[in-house]
Amino acid sequence: MAKEDLIETEGTVIDVMPDTRYRVRLENGFDITAYVAGKMKKHRIRILAGDRVKLEMTPYDMTKGRITFRIRDENAPAPVARRPQFRRK
Repeated sequence: MAKEDLIETEGTVIDVMPDTRYRVRLENGFDITAYVAGKMKKHRIRILAGDRVKLEMTPYDMTKGRITFRIRDENAPAPVARRPQFRRK
């Protein structure tokens, strides 16, 4: 396995912790701590408890991971459009 190889897996967010960290239960039953990838922060993609997510993990530390994608639930209601925030000049 090369140094740059990452393990990709899916899981469910169990708990939202401070500092944009999440406790995620993987498909195999293990619980890990994960953080949000930079592109998801940039585009303000929100992750709530119960969401299905895709993760990347390094083979060196199997207790931590990076959330790279939030899997949409087909049964979930459409998000409510919010009013744009007023910015003072």
